[in-house]
Amino acid sequence: MPADKANIYDNIPNNLPDELIQTLCRGGGTRIERIISRGHESPEDFWYDQENDEWVIILRGGAVLEFEHGRQVQMRPGDYMNIPAHTRHRVVSTDSHNDTVWLAVHYNL
Repeated sequence: MPADKANIYDNIPNNLPDELIQTLCRGGGTRIERIISRGHESPEDFWYDQENDEWVIILRGGAVLEFEHGRQVQMRPGDYMNIPAHTRHRVVSTDSHNDTVWLAVHYNL
C-alpha cells in the first residue's frame, strides 16, 4: 500500500524562532530533509562540518552560503548544489521576509 501524500509547503509554523528541520524519509544510506528558514543564519563562528555528502536545493525564498575559504554563493529558487562531506560551510543569511524552503538530501550515511 502506498504512503500518504504530503505537500512540501504544508504545515509551516507561523512562529519559527529556530530553523525547522524535518526528516521526510530515510533509508539505504540516504536521509531527505525539509528545512524551513525565516531570516535564520549560522552563528558568526559556527561552521557545518558534516560526516556525509549533502545535496541541497532552494524551493522557495533565498539564502547565502559561505564556505571556509571565503567563497559565498547566493541561492535562489531552483538553485541546487552538492556539498561534499567535511566541506566547512555556514548560512550567512536567509530571506527575512519570506520562508526559505530547502530540500536537503544527505547521502553516503
